[in-house]
This record gives sequence, C-alpha cells and structure tokens, in this order.
Amino acid sequence: MAEERHRSVRSLTLRGQLSLSVVEAGVGAVLILAVAMGFALGVAPTDDGTAQLDLYAEDAATVLAGEPPRHAGATRLSEVVRSPDAFDRERDALRRRVARILPDNLLFRVRTPRGAVGFRKPAGVAVGSATVTTAAGDVTIWVWYA
Repeated sequence: MAEERHRSVRSLTLRGQLSLSVVEAGVGAVLILAVAMGFALGVAPTDDGTAQLDLYAEDAATVLAGEPPRHAGATRLSEVVRSPDAFDRERDALRRRVARILPDNLLFRVRTPRGAVGFRKPAGVAVGSATVTTAAGDVTIWVWYA
C-alpha cells in the first residue's frame, strides 16, 4: 500500500505542465488568425431596406389590383390603364389612393402605359418595386424612403 501511494505521488510530480510563454504564444496566434480572417472575409453588407420596400410595393400593388373600379373595368388598375382619357380622369384619385395605402415615410411612383403619377425616383437610394399585369399593360409601383 505504501508503495502504491509512493507511485501515485511520483506520477504526479513527473506530470509536465505547459509553460506560460507557450500558452501566451497560442493565444496570440489565435488572435492574429481571427483578425486576419476578419479582413479576408470582410463584414456582412448592411441591409439597405430594399426587401422591406419591395414588400411595401407589393402590398400597394395587391390592394390596387384587388379594388373594384370606380367607373368601368375589372379592377381599379385595369380602369386606370384602359385609355388615355380614363387615366387622365383617374390620375388624382390614383395618387391619393396610393398615398393612403403606403406609410407616411414613403414616397412612390406609379407607372402605367398611359402615364405616371407620384414623385420622380431619386438616384442613389434604395427602391422597392412591384409590377401588376393588366389587359392593357403592366403597372409598376416604386417606393422609397422619404
């Protein structure tokens, strides 16, 4: 029994330990590698809000495509693009309706084969869009943050 105790004490004293400088070198190497990987891979691009703007445009297009016409046609959009006279007659009503559908912090432009309503699209800003196909042509809605 005393001999077993002596062996276990001896094995404890023979067991090696890492020196502090080896541990520091390992931590330093990992840190340098992490910084290098950060530069190599870069950072994730910032979200410019285009996906949310696309959803706003799609929502507005869905509402307009599902609304009944004020005078004639299958839907509100088909009425607007039916003829140049219909577009001229419905232009202001379409502008007001789109402004009511969208949140106050958004500007918009609606382009039809007969003309466009809303604001001019600025260059260099994130823009969301949606297109609805009607019998008389495509209607595209663009939205962006004011």
